[in-house]
Amino acid sequence: MTEHEIHRGLAGIYADSTAISRVDPDSNSLLYRGYPVQQLADTQPFEAVALLLWNGELPTQDELEWLRVNGRPHRPLRDDVRAALDALPPGAHPMDEIRTAVSVIGAREGEGESLHEGGPTREENVARSLRLFAALPAIVAYGQRRRHGLTPVPPREDLTYAQNFLWMTHGELPDPVVVDAFNRSMILYAEHTFNASTFTARVIASTLSDLHSAVVGAIGALKGPLHGGANEMVMHTFDEIGTADAVGPWLDQALAAHRKIMGFGHRVYKHGDSRVPTMRAALGTLVEHYDRPDLLALYEALEREFVERKGIYPNLDFPSGPAYHLMGFDTPTFTPLFVAARVIGWTAHILEQQEHNALIRPLAAYTGAPERQVPGWSAP
Repeated sequence: MTEHEIHRGLAGIYADSTAISRVDPDSNSLLYRGYPVQQLADTQPFEAVALLLWNGELPTQDELEWLRVNGRPHRPLRDDVRAALDALPPGAHPMDEIRTAVSVIGAREGEGESLHEGGPTREENVARSLRLFAALPAIVAYGQRRRHGLTPVPPREDLTYAQNFLWMTHGELPDPVVVDAFNRSMILYAEHTFNASTFTARVIASTLSDLHSAVVGAIGALKGPLHGGANEMVMHTFDEIGTADAVGPWLDQALAAHRKIMGFGHRVYKHGDSRVPTMRAALGTLVEHYDRPDLLALYEALEREFVERKGIYPNLDFPSGPAYHLMGFDTPTFTPLFVAARVIGWTAHILEQQEHNALIRPLAAYTGAPERQVPGWSAP
């Protein structure tokens, strides 16, 4: 029996301070460096939000151009990364693919050579963050294309980040409506305070390990179904239900079986996820663009029924799942898309951790056997 107060899951514990993001309890709004995320999604390209999270301020036009110029050379799928992906089994989990790719990039960067010589500077790690940010779309796009027996599509230098991501995935120029919805989704997923994967990245960074190792650890944490993958499960749920008029009977059975309905509820938001209205509006534009009122009817019926019965509101994954489906992403790609967005938040936190580092090493209350002697042992 322990006398220590235990906070399982570190619930309610402040492990550190951060200037990167927070959820404002008064407005229930997620703030990136003080800016409401919905305002950023309405007005900014994803590249500008990356610089905001790394540097603390929205970029000037010259700073934004710097990111684009320096990122373009790292957009193509490198031969070593493709070889590593092609060596994986055809049925490998998409998160295993992206984790492997980031490990290859980290090994190429040769970060380990400087770890015991003071480590990289902040500027060096910002440059590494930019290169990784630029490289991930080709990796995610190739993952989907590889699953469907397709070859990589080379990037185009004349396209924005969001345009190029969709181009490399589908091999055709995306419609502006689709680009806008995709850009909004990436901004909404980019950062979310001390979530499980971000805290994992900070723990690894606190050991003075390299940036790519911290990101690989974060990817591993995001792979777990209690953290990432909910947008995939939302789409599986939609596929299982089929049509709006089947929602009631399906929900009766699901609740009777005590099934967890993914896409609803959030550990941080108690009165609804402030990111949902922005993504729901983007989903609406996609439904109209692709003429899929049936999908929106299913979405609205499930939301209405679940809120009425349980009083629990949707989170960001609920509208993003069907939105990514309409954009042409296959369901296994949804969580890798989460990685491509959240890598901005992860690297921002790694930079912040290393600026004022303290090794993260919590205590554990021991509840095992008391001290005892090994049978047959005698003192020398």
